[in-house]
Amino acid sequence: MGSPIVVPDAPAAAVIGGGFIGPVHVEALRRIGVEVVGLLGSTPDRAAATARRIGVSRVYRDLDELLADDRVGVVHIASPNAQHFDQARKSLEAGRHVVCEKPLAITGSQTGTLRDLAGSCPTQAAAVNYNIRYYPLCREIRARIADNEIGRVLSVTGSYVQDWLLYPDDYNWRVEPDGGTNLRAVADIGTHWMDLAQYLVGEPIASVNADLATFHPRRMRPVGGSETFLSSIGRARLAEEIEVTTEDHAAVLLRFRGGIRGVFHVSQVMAGRKNSLTMEIAGSEGSFAWESESPDRLWIGSRHGPNQLLSRDPALLRPAAASSSHYPGGHVEGFPDTFKQLFLDVYGWIVEGRSTGDTATFPTFIDGDRELRLCEAIARSASEGRWVEVG
Repeated sequence: MGSPIVVPDAPAAAVIGGGFIGPVHVEALRRIGVEVVGLLGSTPDRAAATARRIGVSRVYRDLDELLADDRVGVVHIASPNAQHFDQARKSLEAGRHVVCEKPLAITGSQTGTLRDLAGSCPTQAAAVNYNIRYYPLCREIRARIADNEIGRVLSVTGSYVQDWLLYPDDYNWRVEPDGGTNLRAVADIGTHWMDLAQYLVGEPIASVNADLATFHPRRMRPVGGSETFLSSIGRARLAEEIEVTTEDHAAVLLRFRGGIRGVFHVSQVMAGRKNSLTMEIAGSEGSFAWESESPDRLWIGSRHGPNQLLSRDPALLRPAAASSSHYPGGHVEGFPDTFKQLFLDVYGWIVEGRSTGDTATFPTFIDGDRELRLCEAIARSASEGRWVEVG
């Protein structure tokens, strides 16, 4: 069933970030046989607590100590956004492969520098963790569109909505400006939606027209900090009121290259929606609809025949999708599996000794740079109230 579950002779990894996503990286790496030799966190004490919880033996004091560890072949960056640029740049310059969470950096100048640096290091993997591409049925949609199954693509619509910042006393470091685009919902989850849309239809977004809204202009910041998705039970008792300018909600009109039209909205204040990404693609001969909270179901629409509901089953999928489906039909593959599949792709590329002269099948720093340019265009569009071309 699909690709091997482990990557033989894979280089060891170190992970930066002990919050929500860092441990997800650790778990997925272990599933494919990659040794995680150390963890770097916001402070040594906090990192030590996380390392004990997830079974990582070493905690680094800083990035220099991590990069001095000769055992580390790949650096996984899951730190706050503003730290990505320096950590990715120094890791590449130190000869390490890099897997970075999105956004790749906070300005187009920074992502352009990283894109060019990665291009000058052709034997080093430089990946961005757009993991949603790796749901098997998303890859099935891409393969069917490439095979012209629904004819000419007309439009792409959808949303990415959550509720974890619904109340004014919900807080996370993401609500504060990053000093770049100062986007939050768009940069955090909207970039996933846009990357997936472009990946599925095979065309880039060329221009945007955006409307942003901040429904809670003031929030309560817990004294001592707050982790992503922390429940109300774990909130700090003491808090201070802060001004918030980052968006809770965004709606964006899109024009893709080749004439495809699109629209999506993102929200982190929609009660009851925990982590719901929806994607609908309309073609001249049919349509597809997929939703991340029911990832093993693909709706296929038809005008002249019955609509269909395809359940994920490797035996029923195109080869490109079946290779990312490791369980039989009826055994749901979900969020953690997408990390595993992306990492199998990246580490397979590394072990095979490939270079950027080959076509990388994983999302690269080129994709990360494109997404940041999209964010800059969206921020400018919302500020100026007009369509903006993507740089």
